[in-house]
Amino acid sequence: QVQLVESGGGLVQPGGSLRLSCAASGMRFIIDTMGWYRQAPGKERELVARVSSAGYTNYADAVKGRFTISRDNVKNTVYLQMSGLKPEDTAVYYCNIRIVFTDYWGKGTLVTVSS
Repeated sequence: QVQLVESGGGLVQPGGSLRLSCAASGMRFIIDTMGWYRQAPGKERELVARVSSAGYTNYADAVKGRFTISRDNVKNTVYLQMSGLKPEDTAVYYCNIRIVFTDYWGKGTLVTVSS
């Protein structure tokens, strides 16, 4: 069974940095895309960033220039390096992988940006 284990969330001050990691396991096929979504209280889940198997990346406008997504295809792990964090980045961040026509989700890790 596919499992996604996220780590790296926590409390950070505005302007600080965090790196999120998501390790995937149990796949029967290669992973097409890997990405991160986030959901703040009272808001819909939104795409933060994703990276294809070929290394192409997409970012939400709100995080461009501050966040960097990367993947390690040997470890089946996707990372999200976050810098210049703002209070509005506070949310539960969810790891997502796509294999052919199926999406899989992690349980989420909370990122809180506050003084």
